[in-house]
Amino acid sequence: MAATLKLLKPLGYRAFCSPFACSAIQSMAYWNVGSGTRHRGQDSPEHSSLCHPAKKVGNIRSTSSSQRILTTSSALPSLEFSRASASKASTLKPGSPRAMKVDEEDVEVFDSFEDPRVFLQLRPEYQLHSYNRSEPCQPLSVSEGKLILHEVTVYQDNLQPQIIADCFCKLSSVPAEQHPVLLPSASFSVLCQLSVKNIQLFDTPDLISILKAFVSLGIPPSHSMLDVYEARFCHKVWDMSLDQLLLVADLWRYLGRRVPRFLKIFFSYLNLHWKDLSLSQLIHLIYIIGESRQSPQDLMQKLESLILKYIDCIMLEEAGTICLGFFKSSSSLSEFVMRKIGDLVCADMQHLSSYALVNILKMLRFTHVDHVNFMKQFGQIAPQRIPSLGVQGVMHLTLACSALRILDEGVMNAVAASLPSRVAYCRSKDIAKFLWSFGTLNYKPPNAEEFYSSLLNEIHRKMPEFNRYPEHLLTCLLGLAFSEYFPVELINFALSPRFVRLAQERSKFELTKELYTLDGSVGIECPEYRGNRLSSHLQQEGSEILWNSARKDMLSKPEFLEALFLLETMLGGPQYIKHHMILPHTRSSDLEVQLDVNLKPLPFNREATPTEDVAKLRFKHVGVSLTDDLMNQLVKGKSGGHFQGEIQSKTEQQPMELEKKAAVPLGASLYSVADRLGAMETAGLCSPACMQAPQVKLAIQLTNKNQYCYGSRDLLGLHNMKRRQLNRLGYRVVELSHWEWLPLLKRTRLEKLAYLHEKVFTSAL
Repeated sequence: MAATLKLLKPLGYRAFCSPFACSAIQSMAYWNVGSGTRHRGQDSPEHSSLCHPAKKVGNIRSTSSSQRILTTSSALPSLEFSRASASKASTLKPGSPRAMKVDEEDVEVFDSFEDPRVFLQLRPEYQLHSYNRSEPCQPLSVSEGKLILHEVTVYQDNLQPQIIADCFCKLSSVPAEQHPVLLPSASFSVLCQLSVKNIQLFDTPDLISILKAFVSLGIPPSHSMLDVYEARFCHKVWDMSLDQLLLVADLWRYLGRRVPRFLKIFFSYLNLHWKDLSLSQLIHLIYIIGESRQSPQDLMQKLESLILKYIDCIMLEEAGTICLGFFKSSSSLSEFVMRKIGDLVCADMQHLSSYALVNILKMLRFTHVDHVNFMKQFGQIAPQRIPSLGVQGVMHLTLACSALRILDEGVMNAVAASLPSRVAYCRSKDIAKFLWSFGTLNYKPPNAEEFYSSLLNEIHRKMPEFNRYPEHLLTCLLGLAFSEYFPVELINFALSPRFVRLAQERSKFELTKELYTLDGSVGIECPEYRGNRLSSHLQQEGSEILWNSARKDMLSKPEFLEALFLLETMLGGPQYIKHHMILPHTRSSDLEVQLDVNLKPLPFNREATPTEDVAKLRFKHVGVSLTDDLMNQLVKGKSGGHFQGEIQSKTEQQPMELEKKAAVPLGASLYSVADRLGAMETAGLCSPACMQAPQVKLAIQLTNKNQYCYGSRDLLGLHNMKRRQLNRLGYRVVELSHWEWLPLLKRTRLEKLAYLHEKVFTSAL
């Protein structure tokens, strides 16, 4: 029976929120002229909630209007993990009372701009090629700033480039709260125009000092003046040192401006000078590459070799910076390098910050490297750190466990216990990944009802955001389906023509497979469901996509082809077995076999039976029964005259209509006998008109290790759901497990046939 959840805080409505009920929060960095403050750290809409979550969210219920509108507080942004918690994690003992009492609001506060830059404080060398906003400087009063700007206006025709640069540097010392007084003035605009007019005359140090001043003054990244400066720096790349280039790239990053042209030329320069990079320059460069999301693959391979060169000198937090940079730029690291990083961290993981821990796990997930010792130590420290980690950090930990197929009940229980009280901080993406991870690992925590109910409530509250990112809702519902939960109202909405159209138009992902998997699961596991279903056209499209993928995958595996051929041999030919997707929506294929009431195979696969052979299927039961004694002789290799005589006497009794290829000559070897056994096991063959209804339907599955939790024989969620649904449809699943079948590939043909015979006919009993 599909599980039904009671919501802990029942919603006061059944209709979903309008996608326009909340206005989206602007996520790009902006310059507030009124306050002179640039706001950073706000993720793009994909990474932040449309409405800031309140600390406590009650029932969503309209009291004065029939229109449902989400009401939340804007006091707290939906941010990632706390920098405070990241630093505390490296100083507090895990599990100490102080570590467990971190204020909930502090935990969720994360500066996505400053926190990744913490590594720049680890070595003095970083100061040579990075911008430090906290550098001490003599503050300049507003009156002094006005005097400078007045002089600029008066002497503008006679100002030398050096004087213009000095003016910017001095003005950058004006306190930030005074910027609104100076920057909107006409005299400051004159200074900017003069700098652009004389830009060809500035030397490299002057250009860099002006760019530093722009950062301090909070010049908006979209200011047209910056276009000119970017072009000038592009021309200067080949005349600058590595320290200067890194500093300029860092300043552009601090301004919040994307400079793809400059970086492209910079990376070309690095392709020739990469061997000159010091350790601090290497780490800083990887950070810049990650933040720019630009991935020059030829350069990344060279940087990987430098990582190995410096591996023994890399600090723990720098290891996290390396992983985050490669992860953000979608660049892979080799398994060898990832294991080296894992070994480095394992030597002192208790002193690794939670922020760096999450970043390393991201890269382990991205590269699919199963560092057993790392994950073992992670399982020991994670339960104590999770309460002091923001929900987005917890999500990444959980998703890493899911992607690596590692089920650590201690970690999963800590996640499930921590989440309900702060589920309001989850973005739609976080909810989706939590449900997907628990569903994939096929694990239900002790507080399953509270855990799932809180997440379902939050799905309803964040429906406007799910309308913007429909892939997240489908991920939620598939994760729930793996765990045998089917929230009817949400399913009805997800399969509605409006949402299907939304998913196809708005999402950057192809979601036909997800829709098809959800629809097929609902059709089998919710027989009383009468809501929306996927159109027949989309069902057909999803089926073709998944079958083409599954067929290509299976036919490329020698172990599968060997099993298919031997099963055809044992059963009597390809008409007795069919390779197809019994449940196409479950994304993997099966070998179907049908047996009659006497447990004899039926020739049901018409596609594999040539037309001219159909008329020949009119003879009575013939063949040799595969008794235990006969199978023992086959396996043990007893090929004496008695055995051959038995075969001969039995075959001589068969009618002459039997195909000659099914007969076994006196001098046949055991291998030849085994090859013919299938043809002689053709029980109850008859014309299609009198074909018996199958008494037993078998779904034979050749499994691999990726269908199970790591190091166990527990099926993952999708594959467990598939078996559950096959059983509902009356199939008996016959598993050719990888731990049994793969070792047999090195054994004799007879042993393989004996194994398959036992699997097929014992399962049918």
